[in-house]
Amino acid sequence: MGVERSALLYEGKSKRVFATSDPDLVILEFKDDATAFNGVKHALISDKGRINCALSAYLFDRVREAGVDSHMVEKISDTELLCRNVEIVPVEVVVRNFVAGSLAKRYGLEEGGRLARPLVEFFYKSDDLNDPLMGWDVPVILGWTRDWEMAFMKEQALQVNVILCAFWDDLGIDLVDYKLEFGRRPGGALVLADEITPDGCRLWEKGTGRKLDKDVFRRDLGDLSATYHEVYQRVFGAELGA
Repeated sequence: MGVERSALLYEGKSKRVFATSDPDLVILEFKDDATAFNGVKHALISDKGRINCALSAYLFDRVREAGVDSHMVEKISDTELLCRNVEIVPVEVVVRNFVAGSLAKRYGLEEGGRLARPLVEFFYKSDDLNDPLMGWDVPVILGWTRDWEMAFMKEQALQVNVILCAFWDDLGIDLVDYKLEFGRRPGGALVLADEITPDGCRLWEKGTGRKLDKDVFRRDLGDLSATYHEVYQRVFGAELGA
């Protein structure tokens, strides 16, 4: 689109955001870094940035086809997405289809049980505070969001859930849970932002429960690069090229 990358605006644990020559556009670069436990555990994972960039672009396209807009404009390199500039809402929206992770720990439940219906939870986006769980009213009363935004994010998250559950189901994978982030466009419209990758999802192989997500790294269950390569191959029907 004729834009040029300029100053680094933000660097997180797994991505960088760069300004461009167009103030309405940014470049989102995926890194090979993997972290867990709020950055305490860290490693470089071969091809992780390329795989997550490809998966995120593909899944943003899938949800957009179903009527859920995102910040992504297009994939511009193996590790970069051109995105519309947004103000990130400091609320992480987590959708759960099975008992796993912090939900199991919080209530003393065994992992693996399917929930009666999808559960939507909200967390304050703050690494310093370890992303605490919060109710609907907290971000509204504290001025971080408005009621309509909370309702919109929940509705969009549930719509995305229908799309992604069917997508992964066709590949022999259960979508256990996942995190979404949203951003405000000029004028106040909300769109999906950040990424949709195995970094922010739990993906379990049907029948075996084998982990196909970042829990492989968190829990020392195997080679995360090999796992992500397998997910890539299932999605695209081919190995990642050189």
